[in-house]
Amino acid sequence: MKKNNKTIIFVLLVTIVALGAFIFVNKNKGTNNSSANLITEKSGFMLGTLVKIKLFEPQPEELFEEAFNIIEDIENKMSINIKESEVMEINKNAGKAYVKVSPETYFVIKKGKYYSEISNGKFDISIGPLVKLWGIGQEGATVPPQKEIDEAISMIGYKDILLNESEQSVMLANEGMIIDLGAIAKGYTADVLAEFLRSKNINSGIIDLGGNVLALGAKDGKYPWSIGVQNPFDQRNKSIGVLKVIDKTIVASGVYERYFFESGKRYHHILDPFTGYPVENELMSVTIVADTSIDADGLSTTVFALGIENGMKLIEGLNGIDAIFVDLDKNVYVTSGLKDTFTIDNDEFKEKSF
Repeated sequence: MKKNNKTIIFVLLVTIVALGAFIFVNKNKGTNNSSANLITEKSGFMLGTLVKIKLFEPQPEELFEEAFNIIEDIENKMSINIKESEVMEINKNAGKAYVKVSPETYFVIKKGKYYSEISNGKFDISIGPLVKLWGIGQEGATVPPQKEIDEAISMIGYKDILLNESEQSVMLANEGMIIDLGAIAKGYTADVLAEFLRSKNINSGIIDLGGNVLALGAKDGKYPWSIGVQNPFDQRNKSIGVLKVIDKTIVASGVYERYFFESGKRYHHILDPFTGYPVENELMSVTIVADTSIDADGLSTTVFALGIENGMKLIEGLNGIDAIFVDLDKNVYVTSGLKDTFTIDNDEFKEKSF
C-alpha cells in the first residue's frame, strides 16, 4: 500500500529554468539564520540547461569541480548532441550491430525502456526521429508535413530496442531509429550527484538540473524544504501552492516549457509517439514527487501523456511516488500521499478529486 505556524519565512529562492518549479527554504520560528552565511554554490551550462548545485555547509571548490566532472562524464556518454557519445554510437549503428556501452548508459536505457513499457509506448525513448523532425525549442520550428511525421512515427518503437544484459550492449533493430534520453538522463544525473555528495558526508542542499530538482536531506538537518509548484498559466516563479518535502526530488512537465505558435495554435514539446503531434489532453502540467530523480523524470512525461485519470491510476499504484495534476480549467488533482504536504495558496485554483 502507498504511504499513507503560519510562521514560514522564505529566505532562499532557487529559480527553475526549464520546468518552472521554484524552491523556497522553509524556516521555523526561532531558527538561527547564521547558516545563510555558509552557503556555497556553483553553476554552469551543461546537459543543455542551467545546472546549479547549492550547499548549506562550507565546501572547497574542488568538491564542486568533482561534481561537475561527474555531470560532464554523463553528458559525454548520453547526449545526442555530442557526436562521439555512446548513445550516438548506438544511433549510428541502428539496424546494423550491437554497441557495448558503459554500465551507466545501459542502466539509463534499460530504465527508459521500462517506462516505455509501463506507459504502453506513450513515453518512448526511441522517439528521437520525431523530436528531431519537430525541432521544438530551436529557432525556426514549424509544423512538419504529414508525410514526414508518418515516416518518423514508423521509426519509433521501444520494443525494437534490443538489450544484451551479459554484454552490456544495445542495438536498435531498424535503421533510422534514434534513442533520445533527454526525458530521463537529467534525473539519473541528479541521483548520481546526490550519492556523490552523501559519500562526502554532505546531507543538505539543492541540486537543480534545469528544473529537475533534488532537495537533499532537510534544511539545516531539521526542517522541510518548501517548494512552490509552478502556475502553468503564468510567468515563471508564480505558484499555485507549496509542497513541503524532506529528501525528495521534484520534476514537472507541462505545455508551458518549450513551444511555438503557428496559425494561433500552441505546439508544445511533449510529443505523442502514436499521433506524431504534441500530446493533446486536459492537462496543463504534471509535477512528480519521488525518492529518486530518474523515476520522477521518466514519470513526469509518462503521466502527462497518459492524462489525469490514467496517470492518477498509475501513480497511485506506485509506492513512494506522488503527483500533482493541473488541468485546463485550473482544477488541481493530488495523489493521496501529498494530502498533508501540499497546500494550494492561489485562489484561482481549486482542488478536485475523482
